[in-house]
Amino acid sequence: MLQFTDPPDLSVRQVRFTGATRFSMTQPVYEKFGWRDECPKSYHRLLEQPILRLLPDKQAPILDVGCGNGYFANRLLDAGYTVYGIDASPDGIDIANRSHPGHFFRCDVSSAELPEPLRAIPFRTVLCMEVIEHLYSPLTMVCFARALLRQSGGGELIVTTPYHGYLKNLTIALAGRMDYHLSALWEGGHIKFWSRRTLTLLLLQAGYRDIRIRGAGRVPYLWRHMVCRAVV
Repeated sequence: MLQFTDPPDLSVRQVRFTGATRFSMTQPVYEKFGWRDECPKSYHRLLEQPILRLLPDKQAPILDVGCGNGYFANRLLDAGYTVYGIDASPDGIDIANRSHPGHFFRCDVSSAELPEPLRAIPFRTVLCMEVIEHLYSPLTMVCFARALLRQSGGGELIVTTPYHGYLKNLTIALAGRMDYHLSALWEGGHIKFWSRRTLTLLLLQAGYRDIRIRGAGRVPYLWRHMVCRAVV
């Protein structure tokens, strides 16, 4: 079992982990996200190149946390990368394994354990693509990734999420699109809305360093997404 320990130098708002939190990624909203096929989402094409620029050598194992239907991980596998994926959705995992059987496993990160076939793999890169905005407890996920990377001797976490900032939020409000953008009617939809500052604070709280964030899509400060790299 991966051990969640308090990161050093946290004098304020410390969070102590002894395993799972009361927020579980295997609640029905995660298990039944609605994956029906292996088709890409709208963000896949936009984020592909920014992520590829951050990835290590193709032989270095990568873990895709919250891989969904496996679309992006399977593209990486087709390109020669060594990738494995985990997700709480059994439908997503079944779809993902159609292209590369044995590379995708059902897993809830709040269990603090990888599936047994993955435990001996030294993952130095953890990818979390458009997941963190759906989580009740994003700190659980980033601490899971930190523990995994430390177990492998250190590495990097790559996170993508929709971008939010003052100018973009103001633009959405003035355009009368706030109800649509923050829709409460999307089952399994976004419940966290991240800015560069809040994402940085989360990762610092979890013990990451050398945090770098770039926007993706549209013009600066109206970006659609953020791509973040943080080091353990």
